[in-house]
Amino acid sequence: MSADELASLGAAEAEVLQILWSLREGTAQQVWEHLPREREIEPGTVHTMLRRLREKGYVKHRVEGKAHVFLPAVKPERVLSKSIGDLLNRFFGGDAVPLVMHLAESRRINRADLKRLEAMLKQKRKS
Repeated sequence: MSADELASLGAAEAEVLQILWSLREGTAQQVWEHLPREREIEPGTVHTMLRRLREKGYVKHRVEGKAHVFLPAVKPERVLSKSIGDLLNRFFGGDAVPLVMHLAESRRINRADLKRLEAMLKQKRKS
């Protein structure tokens, strides 16, 4: 399954998936315990999100006794690629340049970032 074939993620699903990546595996209870307390999400809601993430292909699970242990089924880079691709298509017609320009103009890219971008562009031109 390519990044394009993955279903889109909601913000809460992305947050749960990030926690699962950091844990490497965990039960719904363990994931819930790592959520910020101000989120006020019930453990059952986390279990539902994990089930949906499984249905979407983002996580897999195994059963240990009565517990479902969830594991990431995709790497963060793949999800990042999908999410950025969705953002580019939705707001920028698939063109990355306006996004980079917006980030630079809104000062979300600092001098160090610009140097890294310049080095990357230089390397791309060579290859």
